[in-house]
Amino acid sequence: MALGGIWKAGFGKPKADPETLARIKQITRTVLDLPEDATVSANEILCADPSCPGQETVVLVMVPGQRTRAYKIQAAMAEVTQDMLREAIKAASGLS
Repeated sequence: MALGGIWKAGFGKPKADPETLARIKQITRTVLDLPEDATVSANEILCADPSCPGQETVVLVMVPGQRTRAYKIQAAMAEVTQDMLREAIKAASGLS
């Protein structure tokens, strides 16, 4: 495969809307009361699990000195709400 083909196949995906990404990062910081040096990353992926609705948002929280935390929300990034994030945090923590 030519380099151009690799570029289109792996790196040519459209990036998330900057406003949507900023909104998700902000609600994550608010809900988890994160310190300033924490890094929040969010990505939208195609969920391979047949029970998924198709799009899934994965939010990663990285705080220096702590393990990286991942929160999965079964919705596209544009649909993510603060309540959905809270539920994902509960699920990841084993709380219901």
